[in-house]
Amino acid sequence: MKDLSLAFWAGLGSAAMLGGAFFFQYVMGLAPCEMCIWQRWPHGIAFVLGLIALGLPTAWVKAAGAVTMAVSTGLGLYHTGVERHWWAGPDSCSGGGNISSLSPEDLLNQILAAPVVRCTDVAWEMFGLSMASWNGIASLGLLALWLIAMRRA
Repeated sequence: MKDLSLAFWAGLGSAAMLGGAFFFQYVMGLAPCEMCIWQRWPHGIAFVLGLIALGLPTAWVKAAGAVTMAVSTGLGLYHTGVERHWWAGPDSCSGGGNISSLSPEDLLNQILAAPVVRCTDVAWEMFGLSMASWNGIASLGLLALWLIAMRRA
């Protein structure tokens, strides 16, 4: 029964992460960038897997939960690197790319299609770490819970 509750608690942890993201977006008014949205998907999937684990506590369900948190950890750390300018992010939200070969019309279309929030901007931080960094850390902890639950299955 302990492994079942660990998977469920890991899923609830992801639900809490989503709740925090929505709180910052809708209550605090911090609009998410494209990469922030990417980081929400694994948590949503992990929450559903945590619910599935209540009725189907198999190692496969728990392994899938672990995979989602491995992806979330990677996305959080990748986004942290983009924010800190350790590496380039996607052109669609980091403002990079080669514009010298674009026609004026293509450049205007690219500007109009650009997201309002850039992935390189840190909207909020605590103890010098951005939300993306905290997501990476929390996701790593949730990954550990999923792996322990999987091992006990």
